[in-house]
Amino acid sequence: MRILTIILLAALTLTGNARTKNAMEQKPYTILVLMSATPCWLSLTRDQRSSFVEKDLLPIVQRVGETVNVRFFDSEYFHSSVSDFMLITTTNLDEYKLLIELLRDTKVYSAPYFEIKDIIVGQENLFEDFNDKLK
Repeated sequence: MRILTIILLAALTLTGNARTKNAMEQKPYTILVLMSATPCWLSLTRDQRSSFVEKDLLPIVQRVGETVNVRFFDSEYFHSSVSDFMLITTTNLDEYKLLIELLRDTKVYSAPYFEIKDIIVGQENLFEDFNDKLK
């Protein structure tokens, strides 16, 4: 019985270490949210836009800010159908989903101020993980 207990404890320790190692090695997800500003957004004054960002968007970004990094970019000068995009980085997809749900409750989606053109999710050099697994 004592040997069985030692084996079980060893197995649990190894399993716990494997989970910890996998969690520490989790590559972050990089998510591009491609958007196009609508006439509803463009008809706002610059002060109204700034106020919306400050009062409606920043609190959402701050709410998920511990695990999700959100950056906003303009691209209307360089792309004909994507005027803006968000670059999001996270290892926690549940918090990313919370970010999107909270944005859906704002005029970003409801007015809509922006049309979401596409969402692209990737992980940097993920092929390396599979190369190691397939060796």
